Amino acid sequence: MWSNFFVQQDEEGRTGVAGQSGGLAGMKGGRGQRRIHKLSDSQEGKIKLAFFVSIVGVTLTVLGMGTEFWVELAQPKNFSGNQTCQLAHYGLWKGCIRTLRVDEIDPERTSCGPADLPGESNCTYFKFFTSGENAVIFKKTTKKSLNLAAAVLALLSLTMMVMGSICIAMSLSKGVQFFLKPASFCFILSGVLVLLSVLIFHQSVLALLSSDHSIPLHHELSWSVACVGSAGGILIFGGVLFIILALPFSPWQKCFPHKNSDT
Repeated sequence: MWSNFFVQQDEEGRTGVAGQSGGLAGMKGGRGQRRIHKLSDSQEGKIKLAFFVSIVGVTLTVLGMGTEFWVELAQPKNFSGNQTCQLAHYGLWKGCIRTLRVDEIDPERTSCGPADLPGESNCTYFKFFTSGENAVIFKKTTKKSLNLAAAVLALLSLTMMVMGSICIAMSLSKGVQFFLKPASFCFILSGVLVLLSVLIFHQSVLALLSSDHSIPLHHELSWSVACVGSAGGILIFGGVLFIILALPFSPWQKCFPHKNSDT
């Protein structure tokens, strides 16, 4: 009797252990069957297209930030009473004073310029970042706090562009969508920072003009601002594209449903 009881208990214990080991094996097998969803060729192509759009914005930003044609400040062309006139143009880092001949200027134009006419040029880097001195242009003094803020925002935007590009490179190399969301955040933030940099720079120009009124000046934003402003919009648009691609069900799939090759 007791021998049959112990034999039955032993068989039940072995059955329980076998069930537990089978359950653990099933759990391990289930974990092993979990696979990371790789990007399809179609998804990879869309990511590369959105990345190309963002790279266009990055290129325009670098082009605009590296030039000194953000704004032109022009004297009246007959202000000095001789055959020459002067204008100034500057950007985030450097300013130039150009001397042009009056007879080479459009007769219908009342101010000196434009800056692309041939003439003598004297360019110097601003001392905002070294000694902290304000620049003086035609007896007008810059407000270095605004100029520094515009430059810092521009540099931060470049940092975010680099981080976004790294995220996209990792997404394409690993074949996963995980890095698309941080990339979209980086590119959208970089575009916003670029636009803020342009706005603060414009405020610095207005502060410069209001510092002195002894010399009348005509000012206009130049082509570098157009490049940087366009770059900000393109970067934001590229970031939105990455958000759309990171969605579980992309709106593009509703517009262009994937056709099954088996049917």
